[in-house]
Amino acid sequence: MKSNLDLNALRTFRLVVDTGGFTAAAHRSHRAVSSVSRQIAALERSLGQTLFHRHTRAVALTEAGARYIEAIRPLLADLDQATDAVRAAHDEPTGMLVINAPVAFGERQVVPLVRAFSQRYPNIRTELRLTDHIVDPVYSASDVTFRVGPLTASNLVARTLAPMRYVVAAAPDYLRRCGWPDTPQALRGHDCLRYQGEYGRQHWYWREHGAEAFQRLDVDGSLYSDDAPSLRHAAVLGQGIVLFPTWLIDRELQSGSLVSLLGGWQWEVAPEVRSVHILYAAPRLGPRKVQAFVDHVLEAVGDPPIWDRTASIRR
Repeated sequence: MKSNLDLNALRTFRLVVDTGGFTAAAHRSHRAVSSVSRQIAALERSLGQTLFHRHTRAVALTEAGARYIEAIRPLLADLDQATDAVRAAHDEPTGMLVINAPVAFGERQVVPLVRAFSQRYPNIRTELRLTDHIVDPVYSASDVTFRVGPLTASNLVARTLAPMRYVVAAAPDYLRRCGWPDTPQALRGHDCLRYQGEYGRQHWYWREHGAEAFQRLDVDGSLYSDDAPSLRHAAVLGQGIVLFPTWLIDRELQSGSLVSLLGGWQWEVAPEVRSVHILYAAPRLGPRKVQAFVDHVLEAVGDPPIWDRTASIRR
């Protein structure tokens, strides 16, 4: 080692790796790109090793850089935890909490959770990133990630918030005009509004309660959209029938602007039951703000989840 290492430089190195570049790291740390670049260059001189291959639009770890980040990451995490532990006796959790969530779930359920959390912990600021693309929590430097549906392999802790519970629903006006379907097959004669995402138009599946296998039901209608709230709004206006999870239409079911249908069957948009999860680093690796938020979410959502307790579901 040619000189004493700067702890802040190590943190900056980790931030560049996690965000994928100098520009993103500078944005996250509210600094100039040139400041981040100089700090990394000074660290490389101290180590006598090049840590990044620098390209026009991106950076990539060298072999030495890859080994070094793996070596220092747990040390920095332990240091963060130790610092938080010293402060814990007297201080509230502080800092910036970065949360990633799907768009519709974030708008409908995460925003109220963040609002209540901010009232409870006023010293924590929150950055809420909503996207329907699956984002790597480590690469994007997200502290907490909500996932709706299947999970991919990860070293993060994955807590199940609740199973997805889908409901067939329509507005009273639509039902007066078009009648009530009394079996899953009857939906083929109705105007079914379908979500259309990056994997194509969503399919509808049903099964008897207690049955093992789901059956696909081919339905169609007058409107497709890649925006679930727009389909929800169209259904409230009486355009057609939707198949949505209770977390997306709980308030409409409670108010009566949507009415649940065909509750004698179990519904899904995949041939399996899926869940909503919350992902985060293991408690010993994550700062107190993360554990505080996770605890808040688990308490607020509860079991059964709050959106199933408020929704009026017809059987």
